[in-house]
Amino acid sequence: MTTQPTLPQAGHAPGAPGEPDGGLQAGLKNRHLSMIAIGGVIGAGLFVGSSSGIATAGPGILLSYALVGTLVVLVMRMLGEMSAANPTSGSFSAHADRALGRWAGFSIGWLYWFFWVVVLAVEATAGAKILESWIPAVPQWGWALLVMVVLTATNLVSVGSYGEFEFWFAGIKVVAIGAFIVVGALAVAGVLPGADSDKAGLGNLTDHGGFLPHGPGAILTGVLLVVFSFMGSEIATLAAGESEDPQRAVTKSTNSIIWRIGVFYLGSILVVVTLLPWNDPSIKEKGSYVAALDSLGIAHAGQIMNFIVLTSVLSCLNSGLYTASRMAFSLGRRGDAPKVFARTNSRGVPMAAILASVVFGFVAVFFNYRFPDSVFLFLVNSSGAVALFVWLVICFSQLRMRKIIQAEAPEKLVVKMWLYPYLTWATAALIVFVLGYMLTDTEHDGRETVLLSLLVAAAVIAVALVKERVGRRRSPEVAARR
Repeated sequence: MTTQPTLPQAGHAPGAPGEPDGGLQAGLKNRHLSMIAIGGVIGAGLFVGSSSGIATAGPGILLSYALVGTLVVLVMRMLGEMSAANPTSGSFSAHADRALGRWAGFSIGWLYWFFWVVVLAVEATAGAKILESWIPAVPQWGWALLVMVVLTATNLVSVGSYGEFEFWFAGIKVVAIGAFIVVGALAVAGVLPGADSDKAGLGNLTDHGGFLPHGPGAILTGVLLVVFSFMGSEIATLAAGESEDPQRAVTKSTNSIIWRIGVFYLGSILVVVTLLPWNDPSIKEKGSYVAALDSLGIAHAGQIMNFIVLTSVLSCLNSGLYTASRMAFSLGRRGDAPKVFARTNSRGVPMAAILASVVFGFVAVFFNYRFPDSVFLFLVNSSGAVALFVWLVICFSQLRMRKIIQAEAPEKLVVKMWLYPYLTWATAALIVFVLGYMLTDTEHDGRETVLLSLLVAAAVIAVALVKERVGRRRSPEVAARR
């Protein structure tokens, strides 16, 4: 007969409610957490990648965003339930460790770390391209190096400096999206003074081949194109472990996820597809948001949007480095990574975890410039489905953790998953369906992404199982020597 894992008691394990993980400091203020939670759902992918989704699904891309948004809301509700009961820098990896076993926490933790260090290279390159277009005297690789060095230094100073940078980065994104929605809505209503809005109108939703010009199947194809732009919603639950009031921070970010996705994703995309016909060539040529602003005759629209995209890129880099280092720290605390990763300096900064993450990021940047179509392409594709793997693990972890929490500390259930366990199972089934549908997608590399990601995941799980088996064999030997 097996026993269920127990919840950690305050003062006896990392991540106990009310205290940061051992060595980390509560340097994030409530305003930092609030903005991290809001900005976490606004990735650079929203600005850059939405044009391909619109071209594929037409106005029906709204349904694709709504479907993925609903999925994220449900997954975040499950994660919020577990993290409010036990805030920790390991977040879902630590919960999987307790609920499903060491192999699960090890595997999903390292896969998530791998995802973010690859993202560091992708975003550093994207930011460098924008900066080089402004100041071509500095080569692209020089800008990428400079951006990585500056944000590494920011994270090494203190968690508070990360929070402060992210507060302003996220603030710019939020203000920009909010202004875009207001300006666009006024133009669609025909009341924006001085704007050339002849193409704008709700008729754009149905006048150019209908709401679903490529048929209902395009909604699912659109899902594949937009799902990865939602990655980052979970960052607030990792950061909560270093906040003044972890439980309150997690509860607040979980409860606000619906309006954040509704406003920033659905609201802004609705503005784009009503300002312009979905098949307007400028959407693909310039990008959806730049094209939408240009259609109103707004001067320097492209440069304005480039500045906003650059801010989003820097925000993603900043948060990506923070997230990867805290996951490495948590793995080190649990004995699933080198112990040096779990050490912090006098300011509560896990320097080794940060430096190890950024070194891999620098290596990935080098691969991007030296081997863009081979090594780097493999890294990107093999980490592409990790977001869906993480969400699936959160589902299965919550199914078990709810029972553990109810049995040992029911008062910690301050956030509850709706219609448990039925909605949890339905969410897991939807994620599996999306992964299965990706295997049929050869046009947008969906099949290759899933297969390569599964290959990497299988390798990591194999290492985890071998490590666990070796650990079991050593335990009796150690006990016998004692």
